Order: sequence, then C-alpha cells, then structure tokens
Amino acid sequence: MSDKVPNPLGSPRVNSAPSSLFASLQTEVNRLFNDFGSGFPNFRQSLWTGQSTNADLSPRMDVAETDQAIELTAELPGLQEKDIEVTLTDNVLTIRGDKKSERDETNKNYHLVERRYGSFARRMELPPGIDASKIDAKFSNGVLVVTVPKSSPSVARKIDVKNAA
Repeated sequence: MSDKVPNPLGSPRVNSAPSSLFASLQTEVNRLFNDFGSGFPNFRQSLWTGQSTNADLSPRMDVAETDQAIELTAELPGLQEKDIEVTLTDNVLTIRGDKKSERDETNKNYHLVERRYGSFARRMELPPGIDASKIDAKFSNGVLVVTVPKSSPSVARKIDVKNAA
C-alpha cells in the first residue's frame, strides 16, 4: 500500500517507520487543528483572545447614501420577519436575529453540516444628522432594507450678544 493513498478524511496515510513517528504525529495534530478550525472562520482569533464570535452568522451588508437617506441592505437568508429585530440606541443601529435549526435528525446520519444556526447581532454607528423618528425597515425574500432618512440641514442662526450689566 502506498503512503500517498488518501484515508477517509482526505489526509495522507501515516508512515509507520520509527524515524517518522514524531513528524507524522506533528502532521496529524496540525491537520486536526486545521480541520477543526476550518469550520469556524474566527476560531483561532477566539481561541487566543478568549472572545467568542458570531461573525459566521452576521449578515452581509451594503450601505448606500443618497442626498435624502442612508440605506442599509442586509442578506438574511432562512429568516422570517418575526426572527429579526432592528433597534436604534445612541445613534447605533442594531440588527439582531435568530436562525433556528430545521434539521430532522431522527432518521439521518449527517456526514457534513455547513449551514449555521444561532443568534447574531450586527451594529452600525450612524452619522450625525439623521431623523431617528422616520427610520423604516422592510423585509422581503431574505433581504432586509433599513432606510435611515437624513434630517433637514440646520440653518445657522446669529445670536446677539448683550451686555450682562
């Protein structure tokens, strides 16, 4: 049997010669960590910083601006309107959601699971000069569009300075 024949996991078979045991062990440990971390894009960062991340679930967004408004478009496939919450606090717009698992595991033996499930929150600091009372959010076909109108430009006003006496 050749050392180049792939095993079921796609890695080359380990050569059992005594001189290569430690090198093979190191290769297998590296492969194990690479395979484990590949399913979690920020795994290494979260491992070293101790911070958990939900970046894998965070929606991809486009932000566009016109003279009248700022428009945020977020892809939220697999979600429904009831699974999404949009809030504004201290000029920070937050999009929260929860993507629930819909797998039927009763009669299936999964070999590969790439779809992600769980909660996410995406925050975007808005620039000054927006009209928070008129923010509008619409959701259709897995796409959320949040329109943030700009407020009317303020007009400079001259203030007379009077003698305090």
